[in-house]
This record gives sequence, C-alpha cells and structure tokens, in this order.
Amino acid sequence: MVFSSILFMFVYLPVVLAVYYFVPWKWRNPWLFVVNLIFYGWGEPVYILLMLFSIVVNYISGLFVGKYRDNNKQKARTFLIINIVINLALLMFFKYYDLFAVTLNQIPGLDFIKPLGVALPIGISFYTFQTMSYPIDIYRGDGDVQKNFISFGTFVALFPQLIAGPIIRYKDVASQLNFRASSPDQFASGVRRFTVGLGKKVLIANNIGKLWDTYSVMATSDLSVVGSWVGILAFSLQIYFDFSGYSDMAVGLGRMLGFEFMENFNYPYIAKSVTEFWRRWHISLGTWFRDYVYIPLGGNRKGKYRQLLNITIVWALTGFWHGANWTFMLWGLYYAAFLIFEKLFWLEKLEKAPIFVGHVYTIFVAVCGWVLFQLTSLSACAMYYKAMFGFGSGGFFKPVDGYYLVSFAVMFAVSIIACTPLLKNLYKKLPEKTQAFATPVLIVVMLLVCTAYLVDATYNPFLYFRF
Repeated sequence: MVFSSILFMFVYLPVVLAVYYFVPWKWRNPWLFVVNLIFYGWGEPVYILLMLFSIVVNYISGLFVGKYRDNNKQKARTFLIINIVINLALLMFFKYYDLFAVTLNQIPGLDFIKPLGVALPIGISFYTFQTMSYPIDIYRGDGDVQKNFISFGTFVALFPQLIAGPIIRYKDVASQLNFRASSPDQFASGVRRFTVGLGKKVLIANNIGKLWDTYSVMATSDLSVVGSWVGILAFSLQIYFDFSGYSDMAVGLGRMLGFEFMENFNYPYIAKSVTEFWRRWHISLGTWFRDYVYIPLGGNRKGKYRQLLNITIVWALTGFWHGANWTFMLWGLYYAAFLIFEKLFWLEKLEKAPIFVGHVYTIFVAVCGWVLFQLTSLSACAMYYKAMFGFGSGGFFKPVDGYYLVSFAVMFAVSIIACTPLLKNLYKKLPEKTQAFATPVLIVVMLLVCTAYLVDATYNPFLYFRF
C-alpha cells in the first residue's frame, strides 16, 4: 500500500495529467477511460471485467429507459426495474453472499449453503450506487441520455473518486463529461485541496490510528474505563481524517481534470445534534439515500408513523451498505433510533439549550456508535461497552493509559483543532499577499513531509476501501 501510494503520486498521476492536457479535447475522455480501468485493475485485474459489465448494463439500460420514457412509461419502468435488480444482485452476491451463507448455515436443514470466500471488489458499493442513479434520473426526466459509451464509462470509472467516493451522480457531472473548461486557477485549487486531503490522511489519520490499533487488540480484561474511551476517541478521529482526507483528494484530483465534485464532509464533529451530524458526514451517501430511497418511500408526506418507518428502513440500509456484517445494520438502526428520538422529542429542546449541550450530546452519540461500526461481532461490542461504562474488569485507569495520553497528547490536540474550521478561518483573515506567499510554501512542505512519512511508514490503511 505504501509503495503504491508513492508510485501513484510521483509516477502514475503526473503521467495521467501530462497526457490529459497534451492530447486534443476529443481524446481526453478516452484517455481517462483507459487510465481509470488501469487504476482500478491495479490490485485485482479480473474485476475490470465486472466494472465493464456494470458500465455496459447501465449504459444500455439508460438507452432503453430514455427511448420509452415519454411514449411508453410502462416499458421504461420495466427496463428500470431490470436494471436495478441486476445492479443489486451483483452487489448482494459479491458483498453479502458469504454473510447470508454463514447465517443460514446455522439453521438446521440449510447447512448445505456454504460461503464461497469471494474477494470483495474494491469500491463496488460506490460505483454501484453511481451507476444506478443514471437510469433512475433518466426515468424521472432529471437527466439526458448519454449516447457516447466512452463518456459514460468515464463517469462510472472516474479514478479520483472511484474507490471511496464521494458518490457522484450522473446528472451532477453530465455537462462536464461533454465539455469542461480548465484554468490554471482551477488546477491550483485542485492541488491545494489534494494536498490538504493527503495531509489529513498521512499525518493525522495514520498517526492517531496507531493508538486505536493498540487498544483494539488489548484483552478485554486489560481495558480500563479511561483506556477504552481513549481508544475509541482515537478511532473517531482516525475515521474522520481518513475518509474526509480521501474525499478532499478526490475533489482535488477532479479539479485538476476539470471536474467539480460535490463536497462530502462539512466539519461533522461541530454538529449540535445527530440530525445535523448526518447532514455534515458523508453528504453524498446521505443525499443518495434521501433522493433514491427515502423520498420514493413517501418521505414525510404520508403521515408521522410512515415517516418514522421510512427513516428506519433508510438507516437499516445505510448501515448495511457499509459492510457485510450484522453489526453494520445495528449501527444503522442505532442512528435511526436517535434520529427518530430527536424528531419526536429532543430536537426542539436542543435548540433552546446552551450550544455546548448539543455538542457534547452529539459527540457522545457518535463516539459510542463507532464501537458498533468498527468491531466485528456483537460480543466484542458488548465487552467494549462494558469497559467504557465501568462494568468491565479492567478498572478505571491504568498506568499504560497515562503513558498513551501523554505520548499522543499533541496528536489529539492537533486532531481536535483540525476537526473545526478554526484554522481555515484564521488563514482566510491573513492579508492576500501573505496568503499568496504562504500557500505554495505550505503545499511544498506538506508534500515533502507526507512523502517522508509514506517512505518511512509500513502503516497506511484506507479504512473505506473495504466498503
């Protein structure tokens, strides 16, 4: 992973950009389509075939849905349903078959259903949702049919956000596929954004993640109250900087290629309610479920009870989307419960309460939720919660907790400050001349430091690669 990261930054990406800006406009999408597939197949070439199959199916579906949309709604709906079934079948097989097989195998009489051990294609959850949005938007009249196969394939396999989002919907980039203006300012903005994301990932997520790795492998009997909270707080910071860092890099790379992708994070840890938290975290996923699941189910238009049911369904699916483990569904239902609780009773009270009350409550809910998200079994989650709330056998505090708190104190401080817009706002207040001088210097320094860390490191996970 470390070698691949360095190779990508200093070999693959410069070559892609150099050729992209050298060739005439009509060859830019074909060039991107080819390099997208090379990038995707770098780790597992066989899954290029799955990617191409997905592109072909959704491209053809879009043509048929668009053909019958205006004069034969029933036929258009039939083609759309077939498309959705194929997409979900692929996702269910590759991502969830083994989970269902293992679960059913425990039922007497169904023990003949065996897991296959199929490797999960990287990014399948992201590009499946992207491709599904295309024929749905065509059916709704929210987009035009893309008749150029290469342009459509470029959209599906666009490498900056292919692996871990943000989830880009076709209608948001349709015009950019046909033509996208590029300028030195846009390119420079992309470089800045990419560098910020790289710094989040390499300098913060990787380093604070080492602390979580230490606590996550401890025996339950060794976990104190303080230690368990320190560990899960470290993971809470790691996953934010890992995922938002990747999203920043994707947005930055997109700008270098002339694309504008939607924002995926907006300082979620400053939210004053769980409802607000999920308007700020993984925005593209929340928007997708809102537009393609929640609203079609009826949203809030069919009464209070139906709305609460819709929220429950959406969040069960949101949790399950994240991974093939029942703990993810429980994580989704956990958030559904808090969102329903806020909608029925709590949100109005939070708005009247002092701001810090909402902040503390939201952070508490989010941090506790990450236990369900990260640990892989209900028993492990239960044991960790016991340690967090003083029901474990590890006591309240151990000397090793003090050692780690002191060792990672600076890292915690930097991470917490970076979770807020404080540094960004302070930087904006600098005189323009100071910014003009400082920005390129900071970019170069950040790239050099990140490169040094990547060269020296053996620990460089992307947490959302497994989703």
